[in-house]
Amino acid sequence: MIHFSKVSLIYPNSQRTIIEDVSFEVNEGEFVLLIGHTGAGKSSVLRLINGLVPHHTGGILSGSISVAGRSTATLKPGELADVVGIVGQNPANTFVSDIVEDEIAFSLETLGIAPEVMRKRVEEVLDLLALTALRRKNISELSGGEQQRVAIAAALVTNPKVLLLDEPTSALDPIAAEEVLSILHRLVHDLGLTVVLSEHRLERVIQFVDRIILIHGDGSLALGTAEEVMRSSPIAPPLVELARALKMPTIPLSIREFRKLAPKIEVADNPEIIDSISTGEVLLSINELSAAYQDSQGAYALSKINLEIRAGEIVALMGRNGAGKTTLLKCAVGLAPITSGSVRVSGNNPAALEGPELIRNVGYVPQEPTDLLYGQSILEECALADKDNKVAEGSTLAIYKSLMQIPDLNSHPRDVSEGQRLGLALSIILSAQPPLIVLDEPTRGLDYQAKKTLIQVLKGVAKKEGRAVLISTHDVELVAEVADRVIFLADGELIADGSTSQVLNASPAFAPQVAKALPHTNWTTVNEAERYLNAEK
Repeated sequence: MIHFSKVSLIYPNSQRTIIEDVSFEVNEGEFVLLIGHTGAGKSSVLRLINGLVPHHTGGILSGSISVAGRSTATLKPGELADVVGIVGQNPANTFVSDIVEDEIAFSLETLGIAPEVMRKRVEEVLDLLALTALRRKNISELSGGEQQRVAIAAALVTNPKVLLLDEPTSALDPIAAEEVLSILHRLVHDLGLTVVLSEHRLERVIQFVDRIILIHGDGSLALGTAEEVMRSSPIAPPLVELARALKMPTIPLSIREFRKLAPKIEVADNPEIIDSISTGEVLLSINELSAAYQDSQGAYALSKINLEIRAGEIVALMGRNGAGKTTLLKCAVGLAPITSGSVRVSGNNPAALEGPELIRNVGYVPQEPTDLLYGQSILEECALADKDNKVAEGSTLAIYKSLMQIPDLNSHPRDVSEGQRLGLALSIILSAQPPLIVLDEPTRGLDYQAKKTLIQVLKGVAKKEGRAVLISTHDVELVAEVADRVIFLADGELIADGSTSQVLNASPAFAPQVAKALPHTNWTTVNEAERYLNAEK
């Protein structure tokens, strides 16, 4: 179905080859996963398959690529639209209509599909992705995860033979992510759809895929079954790292497989984990907060929220898509309308603060990091941040380099991957050193190594420097590693506020992989398991 023959790609002004002399085939009806460090070239490989590279992006391309027997060198993406559907990293940038149903139908209109056929296909895809209740909603009102599902529906509605997805679950909560991946799995097995998917959160997807393509970042790649690649891959989910730590002969790809194969671990003394409670200064105080938008027809995005976050704390905000997490973060930094109640950051009303005065109190990284970037290169952006934040020259760049395996310093911020843009925005906010840091989905687009570095940075910010961090995320593995407390929202209401181990382990859907694999141990991270195993030696 997809054939690469001696393909090499390098972008203009780039200092490295994205892929070099690469040949491989993806068969009809295969589910293939692309993995690699942030910026390694996963998105580029997807765009090569549908012809966006080099027709729309430029670059020097050699070798041949064909999809369903059609050459991408001679056909532009529009001429392959009936064969290849693609969903990008940030679907909000690709929407052309305001209403969900209209957006899904637009793809069919461009192909000249008859109205009666169009109506039937739209209904089918609405049911398939559980979007029926949202069909007449304005896309701008939807959460990031709901927008992701609309983008997938718009790509599926044309009945393509190949579906390409760039991090389709990055903005989805664990339940919604599993629903989407189960749908893709069913389409592959029942309808013979060929799916090529790029993803960093491997714990969600490796159990569904047939093969994995590992892009090394030096122009080469490795291709094999999920178990073959996971045996030696530098990028691996917690379950695989746990299997390696236990020296299991077979690498399990699911919790069920792990439980069948894992050796029995006897934990002689396993008391309840007691989480320390911060007694530092209150940096964020929210009292009886309610928030609603004018077009929400009387429904509250947030209802009577009360919480405090103190210096030295890292607090995770969790909940399903649309629960009100982003609205709460925006209220905390003075960017969302408040119906009643109050918000105070270091004793100040954030809505009354402007510019440098606001940044001195709170730093905020939104889901769309491009909003914070205005330099012409990553190097220039870091230099401007040093000047704006009044810190030593090179401070922002040092943070960025620590986060990124492949920094691409001379690239324009809008030309790099979503993860690299996010890493740059994080670096800018972290170098400013505000007492409170607010992050909305900070690991979207980040590989496991970058995530580990981010965890170390955030722990240093809170534990060594005495500042506070509030994170909204669907990444349960990040929460297990870094958070002291977890706040859980549902339909705009606060339904849980407790220690990380208590809240995560109480939720089957939001529990981390280690907790599911070894439920009798109270462990939530691989580090906890390794510490025990090392102590036993």
